[in-house]
Amino acid sequence: MNIHSDCRPTIVREKELFIRLKAKTNDKYHRILEAAIKVFAEQGFFQSTISQIAKEAQVADGTIYLYFKNKEDILVQFFSYKTKQVFERFRQGVDSQGSAIEKLRSLIRRHLEEFQQDRNMAVVYQSETHQTSRRAEPQIRAMSKMYMDIVSQIVEQGQQEGSIRKELYLGLVRRFIIGAVDEVINTWLHAEKDYDLTSMADPLVDLFVRGIGVDDRD
Repeated sequence: MNIHSDCRPTIVREKELFIRLKAKTNDKYHRILEAAIKVFAEQGFFQSTISQIAKEAQVADGTIYLYFKNKEDILVQFFSYKTKQVFERFRQGVDSQGSAIEKLRSLIRRHLEEFQQDRNMAVVYQSETHQTSRRAEPQIRAMSKMYMDIVSQIVEQGQQEGSIRKELYLGLVRRFIIGAVDEVINTWLHAEKDYDLTSMADPLVDLFVRGIGVDDRD
């Protein structure tokens, strides 16, 4: 048995991993990533080509393959890198607040702010998370869990504080909050007139806390 031939695949994989890790510190990597998201947002994932991405990033077509395997790999790395950064900022915003309601307000406001500041990211994120067949399923699942965990912690704190009703089913409250924010973003993306997305933050939190019914027991 040739031990050198057995070791070669491992050496090749390690070399490829090293190259990819080094590439992520390169300005071209980030430029290509941002260019790809812009093209995906404007053209749609299926209609987008490597040539379009290269042109937007102002690099040669072949340069793309130094950093990414293909279009799918770009999308996966977008979810792994870009949106992970955003969700970390969500967490920072929540942790900076005290009460559950203020944490919820901070989360919703930061969510809307981040998507408004980067419309291309918002378009791609909303499009991919609503696909039946997701091209970045593990990454999307990881981000969804991260977000749902934050909301769950806020709701549980609110129930302990007495600001959120204790008898409410946590899963239902969580879906209510996430679904409402998702719909507000979708409406903003497809609106004929541009408007301030973050202006919807306080009305959303007010709706979450107060509901739509009138309490006639007083």
